[in-house]
Amino acid sequence: MRIRVVRLTELPILQDIERAAGRCFRDVGMPEIAEDEPLPVDELARYCHAELAWVVADDADTPVAYLIADPVDGNFHVEQVSVHPDVARRRLGHMLLEHLAAHARSEGSPALTLTTFTEVPWNAPYYARCGFHPMDDATLTPGLRKIRENDAAHGLDRWPRVCMRRDL
Repeated sequence: MRIRVVRLTELPILQDIERAAGRCFRDVGMPEIAEDEPLPVDELARYCHAELAWVVADDADTPVAYLIADPVDGNFHVEQVSVHPDVARRRLGHMLLEHLAAHARSEGSPALTLTTFTEVPWNAPYYARCGFHPMDDATLTPGLRKIRENDAAHGLDRWPRVCMRRDL
């Protein structure tokens, strides 16, 4: 498997990956998250045009995992990373995070950030194993505060959430 940029024709595949990956949230009592629709194709296209969207492609060159990111306050913010459950536990998410870290370093960015659920095993505990640490509210940048506000407006704060940072 290899990492490459996302092709515009593959955006519906990214949505399918996210839907499949999201089904796991039912098992931890979060059916609303499992049923949440992925980003629309036009919004995913924005990440492609900004060159901030990557996939892990299988041997047939079909995407099986993806990551999209945004520049936020001088860092790169992981907007979404999803791995299809058929290929889970193969470190594909970690590969994508490392790819983003290398890209961020090449751009002179000091850190990666993300927001995630604290009590979901494949969320905050996983990201901690990938080198991210929780940020307290006092250290959030203006852009991260806005992201947290958007999370809350989308109903995500119904479950405990945290902003995390990985220094590069």
